[in-house]
Amino acid sequence: MKTMKTMKTMKTSFLFKSALLLIALFTLAGCTGGMSGMKAEFAEIPVSQGYANGEKIYFMHPEASDPEVARVLSEMMDSPVLTVPALADLPAEALANVYVFTNGFEGSGPLGYQPDVFDAPPGDPGYSPLRRITWVTYEQWAAGPPTAHLLYSVAEILEAEAAGLLKLEPSDIVVNMPFVTWDGGQR
Repeated sequence: MKTMKTMKTMKTSFLFKSALLLIALFTLAGCTGGMSGMKAEFAEIPVSQGYANGEKIYFMHPEASDPEVARVLSEMMDSPVLTVPALADLPAEALANVYVFTNGFEGSGPLGYQPDVFDAPPGDPGYSPLRRITWVTYEQWAAGPPTAHLLYSVAEILEAEAAGLLKLEPSDIVVNMPFVTWDGGQR
């Protein structure tokens, strides 16, 4: 007889695989113009600008696991961002990372500072549109800007952290952030 824990694990695995299958089907339907040969229709979706590997990218964020983050993104984009708490339950191997600045240079980021920085763009083996937020805070910003500049890559962020300029705080918040354009590609 199966234990409750085994049954729960099987149910979670089934739900995760079912969700991935639905995403794949909808992606294929979008790429082929529809499942039954229907002509593709288009809608305007607001996008944000960020950086990956030192290059400018554009992305969207239709869902977030945290209601406060969904609210901030909805206001920023003047477009609804849905709260989907289950995103936070996804296994770590299904996620990539996004670095969000909590202070520093003013800019178009969700908190009013520099744009987000992403690891693993499309084409990278670790790419996933599902991103776990790591908060980035300049340690000495209140005393005036440190000898810093905008950061365009995860490598630059990690160098600044090693130099004691930044504090990184990983969170449990997950946001669906598919890329729209990236170095060498676009949807």
